[in-house]
Amino acid sequence: MQARFLLHYEELLQRRLGKYEYTVSIRPQQLVGRLRVEVNILENSGIVSLEVPPLRNSKHKGNGKVEGDVSPPPSTVVGHTKTLAKVTFNPSVVEQTRIARNGILGDFIIRYDVNRELSVGDIQILNGYFVHYFAPTDLPPLPKNVVFVLDSSASMVGTKLKQTKEALFTILQDLRPEDHFNIIGFSNRIKVWQQDRLVPVTPNNIRDAKKYIHNMSPTGGTNINGALQTGAKLLNDYIAQNDIDARSVSLIIFLTDGRPTVGETQSSKILSNVKDTIRDKFCLFTIGIGNDVDHKLLERMALENCGMTRHFQEDEDAASHLKGFYDEIGTPLLSDIRVDYPEDNVEQVTQNFFPNYFNGSEIIIAGKLINHTSDSLHVEVTASNSKKYILLKTDVAVDLPSRNDIRGVPGLEDGKGEKNYIERAWSYLTIKELLNSRLKSDDSQEKDYLMEKAKSMALTYNFVTPFTVLKMREAGLHSEPPQEEFISPSTDGIGEKLQSLQGHKAPPGLHRQQDKQRIKISRTSADGDPHFVIDFPSSKFSVCFNIDGEPGDILRLVSDHKESGVTVNGQLIGAPAPPNGHKKHRTYFSTITILSNKPERSYLEITPKRIILDDGERLLLSCDRSAVVRSSSLEVSISANSNITVTIRDTISFVILIHHYKKPAPYQRNHLGFYISNSKGLSSDSHGLLGQFLNHEVKLLQDSLNATHQQVGQNQTEALKPNPTNTLKVKGRLVPVVWKQRRIYNGQQEVDCWFAKNNADKLIDGSYKDYLASHPFDTGTSFGMVNSL
Repeated sequence: MQARFLLHYEELLQRRLGKYEYTVSIRPQQLVGRLRVEVNILENSGIVSLEVPPLRNSKHKGNGKVEGDVSPPPSTVVGHTKTLAKVTFNPSVVEQTRIARNGILGDFIIRYDVNRELSVGDIQILNGYFVHYFAPTDLPPLPKNVVFVLDSSASMVGTKLKQTKEALFTILQDLRPEDHFNIIGFSNRIKVWQQDRLVPVTPNNIRDAKKYIHNMSPTGGTNINGALQTGAKLLNDYIAQNDIDARSVSLIIFLTDGRPTVGETQSSKILSNVKDTIRDKFCLFTIGIGNDVDHKLLERMALENCGMTRHFQEDEDAASHLKGFYDEIGTPLLSDIRVDYPEDNVEQVTQNFFPNYFNGSEIIIAGKLINHTSDSLHVEVTASNSKKYILLKTDVAVDLPSRNDIRGVPGLEDGKGEKNYIERAWSYLTIKELLNSRLKSDDSQEKDYLMEKAKSMALTYNFVTPFTVLKMREAGLHSEPPQEEFISPSTDGIGEKLQSLQGHKAPPGLHRQQDKQRIKISRTSADGDPHFVIDFPSSKFSVCFNIDGEPGDILRLVSDHKESGVTVNGQLIGAPAPPNGHKKHRTYFSTITILSNKPERSYLEITPKRIILDDGERLLLSCDRSAVVRSSSLEVSISANSNITVTIRDTISFVILIHHYKKPAPYQRNHLGFYISNSKGLSSDSHGLLGQFLNHEVKLLQDSLNATHQQVGQNQTEALKPNPTNTLKVKGRLVPVVWKQRRIYNGQQEVDCWFAKNNADKLIDGSYKDYLASHPFDTGTSFGMVNSL
């Protein structure tokens, strides 16, 4: 006789410490003749960092880190392509015996992440619903202002206080030099380590803080209200009275093992007091240890103050858990994150404003599409990072059934039926949001309304909640849908948000209109092979020339380091010359480096694929995603796969065109074109192959001009033919030129110009070799002079 059990369930994986973790508990309580676990993973963004650590045989979860042996369990087979992975665990009886003779093997764990970059994120759309995953990387951390509030009451005696101290020693060591901190220990008395201030992270301060923690001893009762009031006032006063970094993130980390026994003990009053003191200025993160803690109080305090809560059992490894929790929130990368979609395209969007984004976590937003005639969904993400303002935007194709429909994928088709998994993700997130709102509410009518709404949605989508119960049939393979059941709801797990941080819906009416302004570019440029064009608007003509450089040469395009502080260098890449041509090879700009040292040092390194922005903090941007990054004196605007606009102090603007070839010929290379859009901020002493002409006029000698005008009047075609008698006067030098046409702006426009031969001989100061920089960051301003930013 054979019995077969089928269990189909859904789980929205949380991203913590930079990875998703999927766990299968394997505890059959006996050796099994046929034991097999097969996990199939589909990620359209691309799977990276796939790992299968050893079985975790403790019944408690760790902090996500594996020490010692990191090899997969015996018999594990891992295979994957870019987007699909298959992991199997199929141990024989002998292999099971080597792991555990009692049949309790442990947790089979798979960890992985997906390809990420600083972009608007991954948006999946299917049958009128969307889900948006946002988890950028390659961002510099924001500075922190953190107050640790630690329970040192008598109940913390022994292992709990010892492990708390061990964790804090490690956490203090991980604080960054730009952070500020303080420590409060509390029992029935409240002891502040450094009165009325937060101290910077220095070796001496870390040493003294460790001494303070080491000397903490368990005694007395538990004054939760007083401790949090003291911590919140300390942090509020520090923020108000000090010139702190405007982009810094302030937070309180609160740890206790008990309930309030001293001072204010009524939970509702404590909640009110904490909220009134914090006043949405910073976030509160709460940690409970053991069975005596008031978990509901800690959870609601965190929910109401944009934080998270964690609860650890008394017999768990508290030190590793505390360190693991701190690792989740210890590296803030963005603040004030807001995600916008067109109001006439979407409805019932889950929360879309978040105070902070922490490294390794993930923001998840879902909603319904209402404009079924639109073929795309416009998405904008705004946020702050250190001194920069970031705007990311893109348009996502709505008709993506083949990409987002996972039916028919090998190993993933069973149990899916006709269900829209994106719609279910939206309903799940909405139900969680309703339950959280109910937990935070003090209004009985509002609580009833939120409960009814959550219950109705749970019954519609077959979710088990505190208000619904799952009933099993006696016969058949399928369970009945959840039934309505009114019970006193448990709040366990509700406060732990799926995106690992708390947010709220952004206030209405703040949606920005899509930026539709067309970019303005002058003709003054260096593009193509490279071809240079100088526009002289007052003279009503343009001058052009070529530079036949060598691959690897770095050309000075603009040199104004001493005055405006701006330098632009372009590095050449080589390619074979077209057949039957006169050149031995072609050259293109592969990298444009823009340097500025006023009012502060910064540089941009631009290639056809990516941009590095460094103003003391390094930021990596992809050229295939639209984005805007703005600081006090610099703005970088990316139009995906098209162009980059760099604006310095609102008086200098450069535009870099991106040239990509889908099927390049042997003599073609992806390259950049450099255009000067606004040169008002450059000084009259600016130099470089382009910069030397920005504030100087070039004259076409009168005889040549008259002859040309006469020819134009008689026969326009003849006038455009090369005429070796035409001459330009440049700084007293006479330069023979011929009449030519040049294509600029990706070949979309022709420019008539006077062409100077022989690498611009006599047109430019010196020879082109005088404009070779020694390295991309060379800011030399005169011939033979080399400086570095």
